[in-house]
Amino acid sequence: MTPHWSELPDEDDGSDSMVRPYTITRGRTAPERDDLTLITVLTTVEDEARAALARGSRSGSRGLQPEHRMILDRCRRPAAVAEVAAGLDLPVSVTKILLGDLVSQGLLLARAPLSVARAGGGADLGLLTAVREGLRRL
Repeated sequence: MTPHWSELPDEDDGSDSMVRPYTITRGRTAPERDDLTLITVLTTVEDEARAALARGSRSGSRGLQPEHRMILDRCRRPAAVAEVAAGLDLPVSVTKILLGDLVSQGLLLARAPLSVARAGGGADLGLLTAVREGLRRL
């Protein structure tokens, strides 16, 4: 199994600090989806994820990357985009690209948080404040 990019040894000059995130997104610098916010809730589609993981183990380089696998594992229980990014120790922009890949493959479901969905799309100020404070602590 390929190690997570943060587990690789540090280089003295730091010149390649963004190389790994750039490679795991296959050179993409912005997500294709614009509906993934920090509080979007993600859940693994278990049957589809199991099938994809099985195909990936047989298909070599075309399979899922280690970060994709970690996301699928983390999202077995509902998790917000911000939580997933923090757990992967990746920038949110990189995480959104990876999440978009999995949503487009049908391996993840993305939805607005229940409090936002119930309010008809209006933001809950208390929830947004809690998210902001949580991000400041990261």
